[in-house]
Amino acid sequence: MTDTGLTQAVVAPEDKTERDWFEIAVAAALPIAIALLAVFFYIKVPVFMTANNWIAISVQVSALMTISIPFALLLMAGKIDLSVGSTLALCGVVAGLSFEPLGIPGAVVLTLVVGTTVGLINGVLVASVGMSPIIVTLGTLTLIRGLAQWLAPNPIFGFPEEFLVIGYERIFGLPVLTWIMLAVILVGAAVMALLPIGPQIVALGVNKRAAFLVGLRVRAIGIGLYAATGFFVAVAALMSISRINSAPAGTLGIGVELSVLTAVLLGGIPFTGGKGSVLRVVLGVWLLGMLSNGLILMNVPTELSLMTTGLVLVVAAGLDVLRAKRS
Repeated sequence: MTDTGLTQAVVAPEDKTERDWFEIAVAAALPIAIALLAVFFYIKVPVFMTANNWIAISVQVSALMTISIPFALLLMAGKIDLSVGSTLALCGVVAGLSFEPLGIPGAVVLTLVVGTTVGLINGVLVASVGMSPIIVTLGTLTLIRGLAQWLAPNPIFGFPEEFLVIGYERIFGLPVLTWIMLAVILVGAAVMALLPIGPQIVALGVNKRAAFLVGLRVRAIGIGLYAATGFFVAVAALMSISRINSAPAGTLGIGVELSVLTAVLLGGIPFTGGKGSVLRVVLGVWLLGMLSNGLILMNVPTELSLMTTGLVLVVAAGLDVLRAKRS
């Protein structure tokens, strides 16, 4: 046996064992963090563990979850959309301005079309033209935010009561927003587990060139994922404005892209794509929701809450780098 062969025979099993233990530790880290966080907040603020508060958390994270699921699929394919926050603002403004002339059905349809169109534009520029997804979506982030503020320099108030039902009504004890969030989770899980497109998304993230050579419609998948992300951002915009009964173009959706990226990285999806789990993304979003809710119950200043969220993003990015090196 050559020296190289001997080295592989001796070292490879140990390396594999170390990788296995590392993967187990990473897989367990998120559920353990959620459990520890729940215990900590329960000790500090006992009301945190009540059923009503957990339902409140589900409402608070409903829009974020609705964006995070398609965003996660996009990242699995090796793409990214940093314009989701601005798209949320534009869709909210479009809905707010459209209720009176178009009625609720017309406003909802127009909002969904606008969100999907923004996604299609990003998708064509990235997947078809071949531009950098970071550069393209940073550009549309600024462009779309400016457009939203131009359309509505002042916050829009006073939406139809029938529309606001989405934000406060309950069905079988759970808020409508929670049911919408659960439906989006099921759609995302079904796409990845049951449909042929699921493995194709992962394959695109692993090696775009190889995916093309085996016959996958690389451009169509990329454009479709961006369009789907835009569509669900529009859904999240409708959820958000129905909850707050307002569409402030200057602040609606601010920081959403960072929260989504944090949740997805916490969920174990590498920044470069190629693998991931919808369930773990759900846990990542839920952890952020628990953190925000608990800090509010503890009357922690907003500045400290922002710092904590930023720290979580840094930790998530660090875990992503560590996973990449270990793999």
